[in-house]
Amino acid sequence: MLDQRLVRENPSLIADSLGRRGVNVDLKDLQIIAQNQRDLQEKRSLLQAEGNRIGKEVGRLIKNGASPQSNEINELRSQGNKIKQQVGLAEEEERKLSESLKSKLLIFPNLPSPKCPEGKNEKDNLEIRRWGNPIQSDAMQQHWEIAERLEIFDTERSAKISQSRFVTLINQGARLERALINFMLDLHTSKGYKEILPPALVNSASLTGSGQLPKFSEESFKCSDDDLWLTPTAEVPLTSLHREEIIPSNLLPLRYVAYSPCFRREAGSYGKDTRGLIRLHQFNKVELFWFVHPDFSDEAHLQITSHAEDVLKKLELPYRVIELCTGDLGFSATRTYDLEVWLPGARTYREISSCSNCGDFQARRSAIRTKEGKTTLLVHTLNGSGLAVGRTMAAILENGQQLDGTIRLPDALIPYFGASHLH
Repeated sequence: MLDQRLVRENPSLIADSLGRRGVNVDLKDLQIIAQNQRDLQEKRSLLQAEGNRIGKEVGRLIKNGASPQSNEINELRSQGNKIKQQVGLAEEEERKLSESLKSKLLIFPNLPSPKCPEGKNEKDNLEIRRWGNPIQSDAMQQHWEIAERLEIFDTERSAKISQSRFVTLINQGARLERALINFMLDLHTSKGYKEILPPALVNSASLTGSGQLPKFSEESFKCSDDDLWLTPTAEVPLTSLHREEIIPSNLLPLRYVAYSPCFRREAGSYGKDTRGLIRLHQFNKVELFWFVHPDFSDEAHLQITSHAEDVLKKLELPYRVIELCTGDLGFSATRTYDLEVWLPGARTYREISSCSNCGDFQARRSAIRTKEGKTTLLVHTLNGSGLAVGRTMAAILENGQQLDGTIRLPDALIPYFGASHLH
């Protein structure tokens, strides 16, 4: 969520920054609300101070021998009661203004970092580097063709069970998915991440804190009888793991890794990637998440990205790193690096991880702070897929194709899968 102080004192900075995203806003009304709230806050503080002064004066007079029933004491108490009523009215009005301002601010995305490259859409994203040697061949099959041939997943029966865009993994497919999850978790915990297995159902406060609500409610699945939603990503419960807490500064950075099933409606994506594992309503993902001191977030962003890259390197999968331009940033991100894996069957790079620095945006929405001496400040949060498991499987199937029709598995995965090839 945007800083109310900036709305009040420097709305042009917000308007200019959101303009870099292609979002045009007029903050005059919000500035008025923010200023009125601040004025009420100051008025309430003055009234409370006067009320406290009167209370102390009553105590002093009684201590010096004045009768508690004297006219002077009664007059002071009458003044104190009037002030209490005024404080109550000011608090209620302040609460209404605060709720109104917060509800309006919740729809605005994060401000892009000054370091974020300018651009309107994904065409303006910048390629930072590449790793590996992409296979170039017209003879390569796409992963869903391989899967059908090896009978390792089924989409037609999945549609009968639920609907389209679900998949049932079978035999070697199920085993490979499990192997990938365990491999990723072991790799990240070996780097010092604390493993978390969060709930798959999250409440509205959790989705609001991470930035999915209220703007993206149509992209998530909601339970009809409860304030619960199927989590779209482990980023949501991990953000709320310390919601409304003050994290001791000596514990920062906190680094978590979580496996979770993820559920998304994929609104607006119909007609895209209708076959295979690329765009499903349910998929598995291993998520990396950091809580850090603000001074450390730029360095942490590089580290969390490198940890996601390590998964691809150990799995021998060629990839490239893309920095997203201002017009392509996710809602909560101030700066993002995407990892795109090479799919030789599709002859293209596809996103497999998105590593984002969210600054204090999620921490402000979730009231997650730390203390530096006597100063309380918001932490910064970062997240990154480490990795999306289904897309990793797709990349392994396409990059591991052999002339005899088998699929060679990366050496690092063999101990987890128990064999060197799929056949």
